[in-house]
Amino acid sequence: MSSLFKSLPAWKKFGRGGEDASNDDAGSAVPAEEQIDVKRSKLESDGEESLASKEIATVVDPDLNPGELSFEEDAAGGMGRHLGVFSCTLLIVGRIIGTGIFSTPSSILGSVGSVGASLMLWVLGFVLSFCGLFIWLEFGTMFPRSGGEKVYLEAVYKRPKYLATVIFATNAIVLGFTAAGCIVECSILVAAGHTATRWVTRGIALGVIGFVTLLHGLTPRLGVWVMNGLSLFKIVILLFIVISGWVVLSGHTRVADPHANFRDAFAGSSHSSNDYATATFKVLNAYAGWSNVNYVLNNVKNPVRTLKIAGPLGLAICAVLYLLANISYFAAATKEEITKSGVTVASLFFKNVFGAKAQKALTVFVAMSSRSYAPTTTFAAARINQELAKEGIPLPFGNRFWASNWPTGKSPMPGLIIHLIPSIIVIIAPPPSVAYPFILDVEGYPGQIINLFIVIGLFWLRWHKPNVPRPFKVWLPVAFFSLAATVFLLIAPYLPPANGVGDTPPLPYYLYCLVGIAIMAVGVIWWAGWRVVPRWFGFEYVSRKERLEDGTVVTLVRLPSLGTLAAAAGRLRAVPRPPPTAFAGRPGRGGRCAVFGWPGFA
Repeated sequence: MSSLFKSLPAWKKFGRGGEDASNDDAGSAVPAEEQIDVKRSKLESDGEESLASKEIATVVDPDLNPGELSFEEDAAGGMGRHLGVFSCTLLIVGRIIGTGIFSTPSSILGSVGSVGASLMLWVLGFVLSFCGLFIWLEFGTMFPRSGGEKVYLEAVYKRPKYLATVIFATNAIVLGFTAAGCIVECSILVAAGHTATRWVTRGIALGVIGFVTLLHGLTPRLGVWVMNGLSLFKIVILLFIVISGWVVLSGHTRVADPHANFRDAFAGSSHSSNDYATATFKVLNAYAGWSNVNYVLNNVKNPVRTLKIAGPLGLAICAVLYLLANISYFAAATKEEITKSGVTVASLFFKNVFGAKAQKALTVFVAMSSRSYAPTTTFAAARINQELAKEGIPLPFGNRFWASNWPTGKSPMPGLIIHLIPSIIVIIAPPPSVAYPFILDVEGYPGQIINLFIVIGLFWLRWHKPNVPRPFKVWLPVAFFSLAATVFLLIAPYLPPANGVGDTPPLPYYLYCLVGIAIMAVGVIWWAGWRVVPRWFGFEYVSRKERLEDGTVVTLVRLPSLGTLAAAAGRLRAVPRPPPTAFAGRPGRGGRCAVFGWPGFA
């Protein structure tokens, strides 16, 4: 039997609390457990290849289907399943090893005040990331379709309808930009000796994001090859830093005392919870990307097996390289030098170890390797945007265009455009020196709110749907630890920092939390304007599915047209005194008129 067969649980005769599960539905001719057994037997008889291409959870329990589209409809269109274990692992590595490891160590050290505390936070970030990865593996193997958190929120929080989808869409569109990485690439180039004004920096950043958009939109297969190549190059650069750090620690370089930072590693540590929470957000942002494959599962071969291999492998590679790279940084420079280096700590490392001339050349290589952050992030974000458009949420110019794979029929260029617009705004509008650290904080806080609801949703499904097949099951203590850490990260930023101003002066230290909450509140307002306000006037949306020319299936949610309303009014006039049976019940209880379906009757 295949591993997928083994993932199907041995169904128990009794449900929760030892009661016969058939008692849950006394009116059912066939007990629920027997129905599940029949579906499980049918799945086994379909064969390994057929089972690998199914979404087992929704086959067994259709009520769990996230959104309006079925698994087959959601996976239709585009290039199909073309990403294997190798590409998926590099998709994670390329997304995680972005600009963070080359830039944020200085900001994290400045927040917590000591080398020891900084290294402990990098270890904590690794542990928290693995806890999150295991939770996402359970959801991802249950629902192996593109969209990530969008899919999992829809599977759990079905009421009010579309609320979770629209809130996630607001966060994904407004904060799903790649501007921060592009800004840091420019800063690294400046550290290499290139003179750049604010507008030159912005021009380079715009050029990077524009090139990536065209690369993925017009030549999707070449875009995957470029991503893989840059990810491998990035691993080589980090290995070079790690090996150089070992040489520094051996005492055979120009660094006078490479062990100075490790003698009293915790001296000067901050005692403020706010400092540690803010620094943890930055660490987690540096580890962000372990869920990158969850966003593109419609393009993954044998998605369940591939996800279970690529996720842990990619995150483990990055975690080991991160910790060793930080040790190399602290061996080559003093605390004061690293804190003052800003977003160019990798450049400082090269300068102290190899000299000013070598620094310029090596820093350019770092900037080149950082460019795989933009392709991998953009690749996943475009597919998230496409999934949101396919679900039918209101977008300008209609959902058909944004859900399509125009113009090639293989890659979601419209989804790339949605990602491009906020990236351009963030690159142009704020000063880069203030924008980068603040963007990191703002991106992190709403993400933690979404993570909180994902973890709560995991517990809800475990309790209410215990017999649903789970090809991967996270150990519950791991989920509880992740829940506790998430709650701490949501509360601690409101506690005053030790310096009273935080790390993004002149902005208030709590501002990024409020901005993050405000963005999610905009999602609630968006949803209310779409789903609630029309009902005040007696209208209700009608949904239907449509298959586009490129094979993509999209849900179209529309108000009835004026022609439809006129025809319905004509039918009503033709029946001047409808009989009592024309209505399903008394007015005002939320039912529908039998003549033309207006709500307000029950």
